[in-house]
Amino acid sequence: MLLTPLLAMQITREVNWTVGDFMVAGMMFGLAGLTFELAVRASRNMWYRGGVAAALAASFLTVWINGAVGMIGDEGNPYNLLFFAVIAVALTGSILARFKTAGMALAMLASAVAQIAIGVGGMASDVRGGILSTLFAGLWLLSAAMFRNAAGEA
Repeated sequence: MLLTPLLAMQITREVNWTVGDFMVAGMMFGLAGLTFELAVRASRNMWYRGGVAAALAASFLTVWINGAVGMIGDEGNPYNLLFFAVIAVALTGSILARFKTAGMALAMLASAVAQIAIGVGGMASDVRGGILSTLFAGLWLLSAAMFRNAAGEA
């Protein structure tokens, strides 16, 4: 995946990554992969694994998009920092739930609510960005539903 921007840099001047950009991207991919690997080892339940995958996708894309172009306005808009609170809600809720399925479902639901609240609040300055960022709640809701299914199978 890191080869894509490297190849794009050879073709166009519009892609201009620094060594730091490649390092951050590599760390993000590594952290997401490690987290998913730990989830796979923690549970054989496919719903649990799917819930983790959806939450990781939401978190990864939130960080990636905010770093690249920003969800509300541009990447320099300080309002975008609020979206990191959504990830903090998911992580804190997961830890408090001790990574048990029923608690994880609630944590992901809380993250979806936080995502919607921040997205709607951002519509005052960027309607399109607010709508698109609000749609990210779908990933959190998908994760919550998967954890709920995992809780039902436990």
